[in-house]
Amino acid sequence: MATQLELARQGKITEAMEIVAKQEKMDVNLIRERVAEGTITICANVNHTSLIPRGVGKGLSTKVNANIGTSSAYPDIEPELIKLQAAIDAGADAVMDLSTGDNIDMSRRAIIEKSTVMVGTVPIYQATVDAIKKHGAVVDMTADDLLHAIAVQAKDGADFMTIHCGVTREVIQRMRKQGRIADVVSRGGSFITGWMLHNQKENPLYERYDDILDICRQYDVTISLGDGLRPGCLADATDRAQIQELIILGELVDRAWAKGVQVLVEGPGHVPFDQIAANMKLQKQLCKGAPFYVLGPLVTDVAPGYDHITSAIGGTLAAANGADFLCYVTPAEHLALPTIEDVHEGVIASRIAAHAADIVKGIPGAKDWDLKMAKARKALDWQEQLKLAIDPKKAERYRNARNTPNTEACSMCGDYCAMKIVGEYLNKPMDLCD
Repeated sequence: MATQLELARQGKITEAMEIVAKQEKMDVNLIRERVAEGTITICANVNHTSLIPRGVGKGLSTKVNANIGTSSAYPDIEPELIKLQAAIDAGADAVMDLSTGDNIDMSRRAIIEKSTVMVGTVPIYQATVDAIKKHGAVVDMTADDLLHAIAVQAKDGADFMTIHCGVTREVIQRMRKQGRIADVVSRGGSFITGWMLHNQKENPLYERYDDILDICRQYDVTISLGDGLRPGCLADATDRAQIQELIILGELVDRAWAKGVQVLVEGPGHVPFDQIAANMKLQKQLCKGAPFYVLGPLVTDVAPGYDHITSAIGGTLAAANGADFLCYVTPAEHLALPTIEDVHEGVIASRIAAHAADIVKGIPGAKDWDLKMAKARKALDWQEQLKLAIDPKKAERYRNARNTPNTEACSMCGDYCAMKIVGEYLNKPMDLCD
């Protein structure tokens, strides 16, 4: 079976391309051309039957991902399925199942079955949990264990998979030489780094990359090249290890495209505001325009409880400078497993960042949305304002809680509403002789 990338190269327009073109208000032939060149990815596993395809990449609206999944402390899948629906209802374009608790297979399959949006996974999580059960320790995990987890998740319908192929011995050595404050904060990156240091061997995900691509091609899984050494604090941003890994990821992009496999490239992380634009442009250059998927970036380390805000600040600048896909950060980041409300708040914050960037990027329809809201505010049309709000239910709660029924203005200004006062006078004819 041919992948979206291979079909696009053959000049064929698929149903998924037509759906994406309609969503984005773009010519389907342009979608096909960019899929063919790799600058647009349509993450759509052939076995994910409930999926409504979406595109990620050049010229498309900035997409938002929400992370969900069980943990060893909270192994129950039911709350995660509620979070899945909460993320979709809030407007997420994708979810990632990061389950590490018991019954990982059951959790993933339930999420994929019920999800109408793209589902991503991180196979090394399952491989490490299984390795502990099978061998007694993560460091005893084998290359075959890793490939088995990738194959199972691909067959189950994962649309994209984060795989940490760029963490090589050379990259780790650069990190050790330069030194870091937070070392490795990627969970998958830490697993593979620990394995390599213990066994004194090269990363099996790097050595077996061609085998991984064969699995991905079979199900049209998009490989999301994970940044295992992404900076976990501002002090570690844009260091030699991060950039060396990115160089390797650029080479792996070429190899994936050569095999007909679609690619995303993952990026930082914690990055000072003034370094974000350079990071985005460097990735696009080294990875030949492959879609870029970033976590945040978070622009400060000191806001636990508000990291959805620090993430949105960085996400806006990142997307305006070329990032295509934002992974949300919730208020619970660095503190705890997110609640359903945290998931909602994280998605909305990232969607605000994405939309602000889409206005800058000239995405079709982005400015129109704001113009409609401006006109509704001028007309004091509250129903239209609530309808247009990015989070209508929250906006309605505030409106109803602090205003009397049928009030024309809002309780902030009351009788002194600027738009109402000026509107009354502007609508009167002027006496030009006065």
